[in-house]
Amino acid sequence: MGTARKGRGQAGAVATKAGARIQERWLRNGLQVLFAERHDDPVVAVLLLYRVGARDETEREAGLSHFLEHMMFKGSGSFGKGEVDLVATILGGQINAFTSSDHTAYWFEFASDRWEKALEIEADRMRGLLLDPAEFEAEKAVVLEELAMGEDDPWRSLTRKLKLALFARHPYRRPVIGYADTLRVLGVEDMRDYRARFYRPGNAILVVCGDFEPSSAIRAIRKHFGAIARGASPAPLDRPRPPLTEPSGEQRIETHWDDTSRRLCMAWPTVRVGSDEDYALDLVSVVLTSGRLSRLHRRLVIDEALATSVSTSNDTRVEAGVFWLFAECAEGVEPARLESALEAEIERLARELVPASELKRARAILAAGEAYECETVTDLAEDLGEFAVDADWRLALQSNERLAAVRARDLRDVARRFLTRGRRVVGWSLPRAEER
Repeated sequence: MGTARKGRGQAGAVATKAGARIQERWLRNGLQVLFAERHDDPVVAVLLLYRVGARDETEREAGLSHFLEHMMFKGSGSFGKGEVDLVATILGGQINAFTSSDHTAYWFEFASDRWEKALEIEADRMRGLLLDPAEFEAEKAVVLEELAMGEDDPWRSLTRKLKLALFARHPYRRPVIGYADTLRVLGVEDMRDYRARFYRPGNAILVVCGDFEPSSAIRAIRKHFGAIARGASPAPLDRPRPPLTEPSGEQRIETHWDDTSRRLCMAWPTVRVGSDEDYALDLVSVVLTSGRLSRLHRRLVIDEALATSVSTSNDTRVEAGVFWLFAECAEGVEPARLESALEAEIERLARELVPASELKRARAILAAGEAYECETVTDLAEDLGEFAVDADWRLALQSNERLAAVRARDLRDVARRFLTRGRRVVGWSLPRAEER
């Protein structure tokens, strides 16, 4: 879903979403800009996304994307350590950042009379991040502590083991935060090289959303970003992509934890973000586990009291996806009973058409969620930006239309095609006392 690049400041066609007028523009250095103009509140969100995440790292760089996100707040040419947070506080704004397998994002939310400060900060960080060696080592200790804290989460421990089975040689198998042994030996020059490869206008998308005037906004963006060089694209060998192969049979994993809970995680490899199957799997997830009327909650938690909780997640990404199922046994319930009941409902979905009333309810739940997630300008900016960086921003405008096109037979077909026993990885986390 490629997009033709416009000339300097040239606007594309206007689209609308959640009351916002959306336009796409490009700077000559390759920076993609999305304007989402909405004047409901005197607020502007600025979101800068880079097309780089954990999947872009080599084995020896594991965790570098997330670590670099931390270092973006430790000093640049015009803003010293801690000054970005201080400026945001003085101006009454909010800031945050996050790293995923596929991208890294930085966002600001300011009143509409001072939002240009976000452009100044982001351009300065793109152009001249300091990466002081002493700060690098100090922040490395912080990241290692964050990683160690994550090791105390039984669900995280279990899902990491399933990812190793799902993505045997693909970078998606690695945790975004990386590994302690990899992080310990990373040097500041490694980060400088990595940043030079990926933190450049030609690899970034800037989203401005809220109460602003587009013509003055594009002038401000040219002022701050226009002189930054596009930067060279990474060589193909910098981002190897081992092929993702079809599973050859069920895989089972058993782990143990120092408590009395019995936790189950099932996972099936699926599809890329934005595909027709992606939307069908969203509806499958709602049918199975969204709300008290959903199939698995009603049967497993309410009717048969086999589980204390059950949930699903359709996790689609740039190169592949996973359909996750999580459940926790009720006290005294044998794991095999819970697993058998789950299998029966998955097989039912693959065998029978979902009734029209149930499909209508699922669409309504997703539509309500879509509306809620775009209430604030920051949420709308993230929705547009994440689709833009992972696929095409226009997908953010098509959700309800794409969901309306999904029929009951499509839900049955994706269940038959993807959610089979022979394609799944099943993981149990059992009490340490039951370890054999």
